[in-house]
Amino acid sequence: MDLYLYDTKSRKKRLFVPIDPAHVTIYVCGPTVYDRVHIGNGLSAVVFDVLVRLLRALYPRVTYVRNITDIEDKIIAAAQANNEPWQELTERFTATFHDDMRALYVLEPDVEPKPTQLVDEIVQMIDTLITRGFAYEADGHVLFAVSADPNYGTLSRRTIEEMLDGARVEVAPYKRDPKDFVLWKPSSSDQPGWESPWGIGRPGWHIECSTMIRIHLGSNIDIHGAGTDLIFPHNENELAQGTAVEDGAKYVNYWLHNGMLNMGGQKMAKSVGNIVSIADLRERFPGEVIRYALLTGHYRQSLLWSDQLLQQASQSVASLYRALRHARDISGEEELTAKSFQSAPLTQFPEEVLNPLVNDLHTPKALAGLHSLAKKIQSTSASEDIIRLRDQFLAGAWLLGLFNVPVKDYFQREDEEIESSTIEDLIQSRNEARRNKDFTRADEIRDFLASKGIELEDTRNGTRWSRR
Repeated sequence: MDLYLYDTKSRKKRLFVPIDPAHVTIYVCGPTVYDRVHIGNGLSAVVFDVLVRLLRALYPRVTYVRNITDIEDKIIAAAQANNEPWQELTERFTATFHDDMRALYVLEPDVEPKPTQLVDEIVQMIDTLITRGFAYEADGHVLFAVSADPNYGTLSRRTIEEMLDGARVEVAPYKRDPKDFVLWKPSSSDQPGWESPWGIGRPGWHIECSTMIRIHLGSNIDIHGAGTDLIFPHNENELAQGTAVEDGAKYVNYWLHNGMLNMGGQKMAKSVGNIVSIADLRERFPGEVIRYALLTGHYRQSLLWSDQLLQQASQSVASLYRALRHARDISGEEELTAKSFQSAPLTQFPEEVLNPLVNDLHTPKALAGLHSLAKKIQSTSASEDIIRLRDQFLAGAWLLGLFNVPVKDYFQREDEEIESSTIEDLIQSRNEARRNKDFTRADEIRDFLASKGIELEDTRNGTRWSRR
């Protein structure tokens, strides 16, 4: 089956042709662990988790590498502000990151490298770049000479002026050119540092990823994933390093970038002060609901993030679980979860979900495909047919990373209690949907409330509700 992905470098959707059809390689930029990860990090993790699941359904072997940046200036600053050793800070936030990923049902990568584990290899790569004429030493720093790379800027397609004004481009007196970027920087006595030919110091951020890719996946990989905020300068600098270190190295064949979350008209950013952590959201919504909400937008587009989106996602997840409960009640079979279908043959995945995903990961249409299968389940009473539809549904759900708990566990969660004010808001939304003749939406809200133990009664004087 053909897979099409939008390649940032070529600015077009391309047929995916792996370097080796028997072994696909993918690298995704992971978090810098100096704080709890926010929901924007969760978006990237979930998007590329779906891609990896899809690749594993299409190809016999996939190696997925997602790094953790455990040495960077932000880490040093956070540790000093907390008055704690930087190693303890990174270990603590690495553990919380893993906890958040498990809650969102993000599969573990095959390899999760850290720069501090590969300092010798980073030093060796920097030394190679110096020998090949792409880097130079100055005042204890080693910098990449951008002018030595005639293709610099082809990924981000920025002008020289845009490059100089870009984020994290530091103008310093020791640079030959303001666009040159740091590969190695000196460390003071109160900063972490390692021995190198250029003195005690630490690697720059960009060289870390290039080295980890080269060590774990080789000089040329199939797919590199990241958020659009990393296109420049991080991914641009990665590309320059990755192609300069060896003749003929292309570094990456397909660059994929997910869009940003939008919070009330503003991009989520620490500088704006509108960061929402995954941990905070998990106190109010199940991880599966958060994951569903993240998949409601196409990965390359900006997604408007709000409580309303999460409430709608909660209703949608509940309505789909009700379809699975119907299948269980009709078939009388033991409950299954999507995990049962992680190794299913390609033919078992439903076209309603698979076709949108192979067309540049169109998760909103794939979710619509799940709802279409759920409606078929709800309208079916024959045990044999309902088992077939249920299996298709769960196989499709596996690709999306959804429906990971048994039906009985979902409906018996202790946190199912819903506040009266939320019930009133949902009833108002249902009434509005009915006035607009959006009966599908109205039914979703009714089903969601029913799953929470709320019964509705439509009367001449309005809609009444009561708890079962």
